[in-house]
Amino acid sequence: MRIFILLIICLMLTVTPLFAAPTVNIVIRHHLFYPSTVEIPVDTKVKLLIDNQDQTAEEFESYELNREKVIPGHSKGVVFIGPLPAGEYPFFGEFFPKTAQGKVIVK
Repeated sequence: MRIFILLIICLMLTVTPLFAAPTVNIVIRHHLFYPSTVEIPVDTKVKLLIDNQDQTAEEFESYELNREKVIPGHSKGVVFIGPLPAGEYPFFGEFFPKTAQGKVIVK
């Protein structure tokens, strides 16, 4: 019985990473998103890891993605998006909307 439980645990540890959402890194610096355009696959859940390197907070916002998240200065935040159909989904920084702009392209 112990061997069976051990096999199940080993299987879970090996299979779990296969189902983890792909990660896209976005940096906020000088009130700009880098990169400002990211591409993700159709029908895939994706983890956006947003690293705010500015001293001030910024809010990642997208009406089309139905997401908003405040990321304090010098910290990171996570936003999950998808699965999405093909298309373009703009996002912007709520606190600096004239400069902090970007889009997700789903292919």
